[in-house]
Amino acid sequence: MPIPTSNGHASRVQIQEPRTRSPLPPSSSPIAFKEQQGRPPPAAQQTIAGKLSRNLFKGILFSQLTLISLLVIVLTIRGLILASSHHFHPKKWYPPLLASVAVSGVASLAWQCIFIYNPPRAVKATFWLTPILTCSVGILLVLIGSAVDAGIGAVFVLFAITQSLYGCWITPRLEYTDKILSLSTAFPPARTREVVSLSILVSVVYSGFLVTGIGGATSTRTNLDLLFVSVILISLAWTMQVLKNVQQVAISRARYVNFAHGEDMDAWGAFRVTVKHLIGSICIGSTLVPIIVLIRGSIRSVNLMSGSSDEVMYSGADCFSTIANKLITYGNRCGFVHVGTYDKGFVEASSDTWKKLRSTVGLEKLIDSDLTSSLCFLSAVSVGAVSSLTAGIWVLLIHKDYALEVTLYAFIIGYFVGRVALAWIQACVLAYYVAYSEDPQSMRFDGTIPNRIQRLQLLSARRDNRELEVGRDRDDTDNC
Repeated sequence: MPIPTSNGHASRVQIQEPRTRSPLPPSSSPIAFKEQQGRPPPAAQQTIAGKLSRNLFKGILFSQLTLISLLVIVLTIRGLILASSHHFHPKKWYPPLLASVAVSGVASLAWQCIFIYNPPRAVKATFWLTPILTCSVGILLVLIGSAVDAGIGAVFVLFAITQSLYGCWITPRLEYTDKILSLSTAFPPARTREVVSLSILVSVVYSGFLVTGIGGATSTRTNLDLLFVSVILISLAWTMQVLKNVQQVAISRARYVNFAHGEDMDAWGAFRVTVKHLIGSICIGSTLVPIIVLIRGSIRSVNLMSGSSDEVMYSGADCFSTIANKLITYGNRCGFVHVGTYDKGFVEASSDTWKKLRSTVGLEKLIDSDLTSSLCFLSAVSVGAVSSLTAGIWVLLIHKDYALEVTLYAFIIGYFVGRVALAWIQACVLAYYVAYSEDPQSMRFDGTIPNRIQRLQLLSARRDNRELEVGRDRDDTDNC
């Protein structure tokens, strides 16, 4: 992932050249941030429960890695021994899937280059190319021929249509997305390339290792083996989430130091500190954030569907909104910035950062409408689709019976490798938001965020006026 010395949008970036030093909060010192080889500056006194929970989750991570490794080794050996008696063909099953894992790593690195050299084109390509690739996977599954394959293929096609509609809906927000990505990712911290490349390499090697265990379980296809495959996939998902967030904490720490204090921090040094001291908090965040995002997304969907004037429906939607707002306070991605910067527990970091973001008028709504998360998600789906097409076409040509399972495994693995690869982009954006919320008047920030907040407030006012006029028209009609 080459890092250029210049950027097409660098002329608009002022953050790397601080002209005035803004006042620092008492708990943060630029000198402490520059201690890259030591532990991050400790937060306030941590509770015993907090320390225990961090150590507990850290222990769970390494325990499950050990147990999964043993399970994979046993399944692989057993699968190779019993392959002939169960008519399993390792030479036809393993090469396509392992090749797709390697392709996912190459595709992730290629996606990096596109984002670095031309963020606007990368954003547009993501929102328009992902539906095409997803639809291609669906068509491939339909071509396999069976009813089950056709049904799953139809789901992929429907998912692709949904992505296309979403891409049309968010078109007005692309301009702001281009600007915030260009500002936050311009001149990334030194040695970011090494951190991202190592993360991708680890994710590819680990995924390839788990593939051998999945193959071993597939060779016998008993009900117990289906359970083993499910356990391996769950382990893959959580471990990849932890790996992604390790990178996110490290890069966001280095970027925050630059945005908030004008100091440079080596990304590799931040990465080593993160791995050594912050794994427990990262494991907690890696567990809470996906659950809270899923719950909050479901609540938002319920609120959209309950757009009725019925008082019971309205009160229910209002209750759901309150729950969603409470959940996001204690588990949001912005908390990873303070985890790396101040060595806080994840829940405390999430609460502190979200309160700070809310204290800036309009910033919470701006972050809710930000497309960075959607961009990273759809980019990972694209990587998964490329990986899936590689494995699926190969298997379809040599052994059709394995086509469905190999295609789906390749998609899942490619998706998670893509998420790991793009974690640094989301880390830069989060660090930018958190640093801005702590000192909006700093000369290191231009007018991108204030202008966007003003635009959102104007659009909201217009929407409220339209709803008020529609309500009046309904009242007049009822009176008649």
